[in-house]
Amino acid sequence: QFGFVPCYVNSRFAMRGIPISCETDIYGALSEYIITLATNLPATLLDINNTVPKDMYEENVEKVKNYKLNDLFMGFHCGNTPICYIKNAEMKYQLIMHRLLEPNKDPDISRGTLEGTIIPGDITLFRLQGTADCKLKSYIAQGEVLDINPKSFGGIGIFAVKEMARFYRHILITKKFPHHTGIAFKHVGKVLFEAMKMLRINDVAFNQPSNLLYRSENPFA
Repeated sequence: QFGFVPCYVNSRFAMRGIPISCETDIYGALSEYIITLATNLPATLLDINNTVPKDMYEENVEKVKNYKLNDLFMGFHCGNTPICYIKNAEMKYQLIMHRLLEPNKDPDISRGTLEGTIIPGDITLFRLQGTADCKLKSYIAQGEVLDINPKSFGGIGIFAVKEMARFYRHILITKKFPHHTGIAFKHVGKVLFEAMKMLRINDVAFNQPSNLLYRSENPFA
């Protein structure tokens, strides 16, 4: 028992190019390490399954550029992102854990997160994943973090990826990828794609444009 959550410690190691498995996500840590090798920069691991409210989208219409509402998502984790990617970083505590385990008390075992808004700029989503039948699969998608206040806790930002909703449905869900994604803080899809080819990973998905249907996508819809 450490007596605190490991998020900040994880961020310090990631800053040094040593990703640590978050929530026992071994393939997530491996994905971060591959990103670090591809970029020579620290990486992070974020939840990819949180949407952006419609009113937030409408309030920031001048900042969302030509992205649709369902191109956006909240990239979030409790506080494991390296401080070099965080604006107004603060040491805090895991809010949900505190509510559940320490109600009506000052934070104790829930302390240890690094919170703040993720800086705007180019990003690449990447994950390498093992399957139940002992195969490897991967996905790559380039996008950006928008300069919008997410108005929430943790290490968090508003991410934009073209055709994200279709990509989420027909790749992440259909191919049973976990909700964690590795984040590279630059566009590095070309390098990652070539790396997957070198590793003989044949199943490498990407966010296909609207005129290029996924195999599971209904052409009559």
